[in-house]
Amino acid sequence: MKRLLSFIITVLVLTAVMAVSTPGLLDKVRLGLDLKGGFEILYQATPSEQGQQLTRASLLQTAAALEKRANVLGTSEPEVTTEGTDRIRLKIAGVTNEAEVREKMKDPAVLTFRSAAEGDPEGTYSKIELVGSDFVENAATVGRDNLNQIEISIKVKDKDKFAEITKRLLGKKLAIYLDDTKLSDPEVRAVLTEGTASISGNYTISAARELADTINLGALPLKLTEKYSQSVGATLGKQSLDDTIRAGLIASVLILIFMIGMYRIPGLVASFALILHTWLLILVFVLADFTLTLPGIAAFILGIGMAVDANIITNERIHEEMRSGKSIMSSVKAGSKSSFRTVIDSNVTTIIVAAVMFAFGTGSVKGFALVLIVEILLSIATNLYFARWMLNQLVKAGKLSKPKQFGVKESEINAL
Repeated sequence: MKRLLSFIITVLVLTAVMAVSTPGLLDKVRLGLDLKGGFEILYQATPSEQGQQLTRASLLQTAAALEKRANVLGTSEPEVTTEGTDRIRLKIAGVTNEAEVREKMKDPAVLTFRSAAEGDPEGTYSKIELVGSDFVENAATVGRDNLNQIEISIKVKDKDKFAEITKRLLGKKLAIYLDDTKLSDPEVRAVLTEGTASISGNYTISAARELADTINLGALPLKLTEKYSQSVGATLGKQSLDDTIRAGLIASVLILIFMIGMYRIPGLVASFALILHTWLLILVFVLADFTLTLPGIAAFILGIGMAVDANIITNERIHEEMRSGKSIMSSVKAGSKSSFRTVIDSNVTTIIVAAVMFAFGTGSVKGFALVLIVEILLSIATNLYFARWMLNQLVKAGKLSKPKQFGVKESEINAL
């Protein structure tokens, strides 16, 4: 009775949790451009100045600069990732003007230090004194002065040039611009001959760090060359998603009918484990903030197919044991044990292949491999261990005591 009660409570609790949470989880799944529409560009980054090297740090910071530029365009949740040693992939949803995106993204962020020219209105600065390439890369840092006030320290390449500028602008303001946006306009308080300067003001620590990062981003002389682009309309993306969901639902219903028809109550248990497996995968997508794409859905469906295969192998082994004349309990134990090694070996080899794809692949190949690995791990947990536990609970509770409840006919059983 305790085993039967634990089985019933487990099924009821899990069913209630899945029924209540599934609609909210589906709404939170982040869709890729191929499902919701958008624009994708793959850039190759190279130094724009002779003699400079392209490092991993500069590539990452250039990617961050692109993301900030995408945010300025007002797009929703731009996705910027680095690939290899010199490539950056940009994905933007809801783009209506591709030409504007290309024009805005392709040029490196232009950092300039400006002074007020004759005739400039109050608070505007048009005379360019220094540009981003005049500054040492990643040299802007946040610290505190002698009065414990927050300041941003910067370093220039040409000390003499900087000394001449600060001498000429002593007592005046030297504004900092990124593209055409004024970041700040500190006052020059001394002639600076060491090639270093500090920017002070009423900054919070977070604002100062953001300003330092922005200065560093603007100082990176990376040239971006477009290697590949793809545009997916919102209507086409929605149609792809709708068609995929419809096909998935039809296939799932047919699979469940097949499992129950072939294996009766064990098939029903396996079907419940498959539903739990699918719900857990959606939960992982939401919690890990994965992006669902068409290759990801392909891996999703492939993983479900492997889970179904695992259940079929297990139930067929149980059938073979019953047909040999063994008892129900012995057949379940022997069949589960003999199928376990086969299923695990199959899953492990697939994980190895997916791991290689993830390690050496790029873009959608990595996404496919990652989803497949997660799928297999969840399948082992649900369709091997959990389904076996549920079946054992029913057998030990005495509720599965006849071969026909497993889909085996009496006439197929051989006497020992």
